[in-house]
Amino acid sequence: MKNLLIPFILAIAGSNVFAAESSGARPLFNGKDLSGWSGDGYIVEDGAIVCTPEGKNLMTEQTFANYILEFDFKLPPGGNNGLGIHYPGTGDGAYAGMEIQILDNSDPKYGELKDYQFNGSLYTLAPAKKSGLKPVGEWNHERVVVSNPGLTVELNGEIILRANLDDLSAKHPDHQGAKRRAGHIAWLGHGDRVAFRNIEITEVKPAANTEGVMAAGFTRLFNGKNLDGWKHGNSAEWTVSNGILKHSGRPGEPSDLWTEKEYGDCTLVFDWRWAGSGPLQKQPIVLADGNNKLGADGKPEMVEIEELDSGIYLRGNIQSQVNLWNWPIGSGEVYGYRTNPAMSPEVRAGVTPKAKADLPLGEWNRTMVTIKGDRLTVALNGRVVIDNAQLPGVPAKGAIGLQHHGSAIDFANLWIKEL
Repeated sequence: MKNLLIPFILAIAGSNVFAAESSGARPLFNGKDLSGWSGDGYIVEDGAIVCTPEGKNLMTEQTFANYILEFDFKLPPGGNNGLGIHYPGTGDGAYAGMEIQILDNSDPKYGELKDYQFNGSLYTLAPAKKSGLKPVGEWNHERVVVSNPGLTVELNGEIILRANLDDLSAKHPDHQGAKRRAGHIAWLGHGDRVAFRNIEITEVKPAANTEGVMAAGFTRLFNGKNLDGWKHGNSAEWTVSNGILKHSGRPGEPSDLWTEKEYGDCTLVFDWRWAGSGPLQKQPIVLADGNNKLGADGKPEMVEIEELDSGIYLRGNIQSQVNLWNWPIGSGEVYGYRTNPAMSPEVRAGVTPKAKADLPLGEWNRTMVTIKGDRLTVALNGRVVIDNAQLPGVPAKGAIGLQHHGSAIDFANLWIKEL
């Protein structure tokens, strides 16, 4: 396994950057109501979202990582608002996430602004060029490219800010938002009647070395365009957007996707990320031997987490599922075997992750799964978390499934090599 794992990870590795020419824009605002958004103090007028005197934060229900966001905005005299990126959903958007200033710099009350407070600046972190803004009352067009870790702000055709979030995070270690690489998009209001319209987003999948992947003997499991090769039953909840296979998180049939083809021994590689939030629930702490940690009262110790759950079914068998979730144990475990009392202690320990290698919620994770005979190895973000674990009784062959378990999730760059 080691001879295959390291060269392949190197072949597809690289920063999660993307080309700004990527296509596939979709609206974030329908021009009619605030469907897909949550918050208070905003209304819809004449096809635009308008902040009212009570307006503070209005955020998307979905979360985003790499994307191109385009929108129009119009400022009243002295108007002040902001574009929140990588916002976790609570706290001050300028610090829990990051805020790109949307501000009428010309108003006399802003005569003593600091450089990082001018329109287009990344508040407290990076100043923008003091140009490009149209007169008050006119519509401006803004294009924001968010990658990992790049950030570019273009106003009315002029680039006014380029920033590297890794550099800014190192320079401002106490700024929690600068550390984030995913989150909600938000309007951060101050009660001024700032208006927004024509809000569109192009989500972009992580980069991958396609030539290197194919040279290593892999073929596409997902073509990036449609659900050909998958049993989907015309489900409205599974969709394809710009090379990303998305599940909305809403109920729908079929809830899971299965390949039409069956596979035996194979290596599967894919990227995935959580695309929304989950409810707070208490879940057990799992020990290295696969058993739950018990408290002094003899009951499992529980911790509160944001419940997010999905997984990859192997060989057409729901018991041999490689879990993707936000439990303390981390992704990669095989729940159907770990919790089966009929399995030996060695088997249950083997399917328990050696470490939690998941990246922060909303960021893209890269996973590599190899099943050969009844042996399973799982690497997550370049770290082996399941090493040659035994799956007694696993079928010799079967379809591969993507599980939906109530959480919004994205998949991309799905490749497979039959062994």
